[in-house]
Amino acid sequence: MARQDSKRGNAEAQDDLVFKALSGKDRRRILDLLRDGPMTTGDLDARLPHLDRTTVMQHLRVLENARLVISKKAGRCRWNYLDVGPIQRIYERWIEAYAAPSAGLLNQLRRDLEDLS
Repeated sequence: MARQDSKRGNAEAQDDLVFKALSGKDRRRILDLLRDGPMTTGDLDARLPHLDRTTVMQHLRVLENARLVISKKAGRCRWNYLDVGPIQRIYERWIEAYAAPSAGLLNQLRRDLEDLS
């Protein structure tokens, strides 16, 4: 039982890192940019002119800690890749379970309104 609690604790700690990473608008912008494909840190820096390179790298570190970004070094370039796995887990745990009942209520409302017509 302690092992299962430990796994649950690790999963919750990982979820906390994901939520923290997603709370920053600049980090969400980085994820949006990476959705189109991998980019070097320099490319990201160029696409975020309001941030300096050090700040971009700090944001990438937060995203890496949350496992939302995977970075690979190739020569002098550092390539950053989006990993949607953690977002999918958040969706499955926090959104999907709540969305189904809401969709059911909306369908029932539509049927009730159609019956009134």
